[in-house]
Amino acid sequence: MWLNIKTYDQYKDVYRESRENRLDFWEHEAGTYYWRKRWDKVHSGSFKKGDIKWFEGGKLNVTENALDRHLNTIGSKTAFIFEPNHPDSFRRTITYRQLHEDVCRFANVLESKGIQKGDRVCIYMAMTPELVISALACARIGAVHSIVFAGFSAQSLAERIQDCDAKMLITNDGLRRGDKHVPLKDISDEALQNCPSVDHVIVCQRTNRDIEWVEGRDEWWHLLIRNASKHHEAVEMDAEDPLFILYTSGSTGKPKGQMHTCGGYMVYTSYTFRNVFQVAENDIYWCTADAGWITGHSYIIYGPLFNGATGIIFEGTPTYPDPGRFWEVVDKYKVTHFYTAPTAIRALMKEDLSYVKKYDLSSLKVLGTVGEPINEEAWHWYHDQIGNGNCPIVDTWWQTETGGIMISALAGVTPEKPGFATLPLPGIEPALLDENGKLIEGNGVEGNLCIKHPWPGITRSIWGDHDRYLETYMKPYKGYYFTGDGCKRDENGFYRITGRVDDVLNVSGHRLGTAEIENAIDEHDNVVESAVVGYPHDVKGQGIYAFMICEDEPNNGETFEKEVRDLVTKIIGPIAKPDKMMVVPGLPKTRSGKIMRRILRSIAANDLENIGDTSTLLDPAVVEEIKSRQA
Repeated sequence: MWLNIKTYDQYKDVYRESRENRLDFWEHEAGTYYWRKRWDKVHSGSFKKGDIKWFEGGKLNVTENALDRHLNTIGSKTAFIFEPNHPDSFRRTITYRQLHEDVCRFANVLESKGIQKGDRVCIYMAMTPELVISALACARIGAVHSIVFAGFSAQSLAERIQDCDAKMLITNDGLRRGDKHVPLKDISDEALQNCPSVDHVIVCQRTNRDIEWVEGRDEWWHLLIRNASKHHEAVEMDAEDPLFILYTSGSTGKPKGQMHTCGGYMVYTSYTFRNVFQVAENDIYWCTADAGWITGHSYIIYGPLFNGATGIIFEGTPTYPDPGRFWEVVDKYKVTHFYTAPTAIRALMKEDLSYVKKYDLSSLKVLGTVGEPINEEAWHWYHDQIGNGNCPIVDTWWQTETGGIMISALAGVTPEKPGFATLPLPGIEPALLDENGKLIEGNGVEGNLCIKHPWPGITRSIWGDHDRYLETYMKPYKGYYFTGDGCKRDENGFYRITGRVDDVLNVSGHRLGTAEIENAIDEHDNVVESAVVGYPHDVKGQGIYAFMICEDEPNNGETFEKEVRDLVTKIIGPIAKPDKMMVVPGLPKTRSGKIMRRILRSIAANDLENIGDTSTLLDPAVVEEIKSRQA
């Protein structure tokens, strides 16, 4: 039987059991899924060597667990409700049986185009059911999918295609995001000028605009799938075969292709979805994320389907056509479980409360947040105005690298505390370490958040660069997984994430590497060098502040800033645009040339009294000059 934790006492018992008999705990959980062949070994490898494996020798296909095994019991149940960008546009409901047929049809299409087990397929699409079908069809034939957020630029798309040598790109003619049109096919065409590995492009109609067409390469989705068979035998996969690659920003300019595998990811996403959200048979669950991020992978596509849940796929934005859109959708479909980002909550709480009050939100049972810690003011607004004081809030901490939720309240089961992720899930053992790698014991302490033991959902490597994987996660604290986050553990043992401790920003819940943004800014003809830091932002959590040394003082500051923002948008995407900029005579550097970001962060936050010691800088006078410009 699946593990379903229903009381706090049960949580404490299960957590203790998971620590004392860790492998037995995960073996029991894995045993509840359909395997064509049971594994030979539950777990091997360590953080020390970075050679982690789970359920070795086990044979399966994740789509048989997400779809096939539901057909005889809940085949007629709705798997997804599709809510389009505009509330008056055509919406769809898709049953588990219909989804299974569509996935099989598209799996046959992929194979007809020569895509085989192990090939990489890039997906760059609007948030529609076809994106989900594409990913699941890849999984069914053993191809490795790489979904790229449809807000990234042509250059960012090209970098991701090149890195994994994708043989196919699946995209739309375009998409509507709010009142904006995004020409996905045009962006794709630009990207593919530098991607010789791509042989086929499948285009799904969404906006019906005129697009360029490359004969012999481009083909329409609807024409290909029309005559494809609805029957397809899923390809057998090993538990450790790759399922997908998802790119994250890092502290160097090149995105990291996080590689997740079939068996461990399946077990972990299913287990965490079930216990964190406590979704019942007839509930309607809605995660507002985009599938271009890990939240969409784990808690729109895979986790809910493994558990036979009904989910919503949302194409729109929180404020289109007005700031009541989220609450209108909750009312329309009687949503019971609502999972969104603190950024969205902070933006909506600034709007008039009438946008909330006009809708009936009484169907809600559970509220969730993801992507970044939620501040207490937003937590209370969410709890009181959206949950009417009745809904537990699960403030979930996890990462692309973890595959699924690691620290969180279990809805209605374990205690909550505003601003705190609270307690680790059974099977997860957090550790706080100081800068020297010494374990910090007890409660009422703070340190760098690490994890003591491997878990099934952990990413196995960075695609094509295992050394970077080891350097980033395994080597900073030997024998531990380093999360890159700082953390407090209060007197009751509850965990609160305090933010990144490396050169990565968390903007609107999305991780962006400072080096990647700096590299884009430095492409401007007048920029000699730049340094990017985060600063407190009322809506985004962290805003982006760029300090730039210029060859010549810009004649027109507004024009220059627009040029920089446009350049960053072109190279990375609009999500990475700097919110604030300052032209400076120099940057605070050590004598070895390292930029002291701590100083820039204090200046960006206007915390000029806590700059700290500047005596070790190559030129301490630079700091005073920057401070005077900030003032």
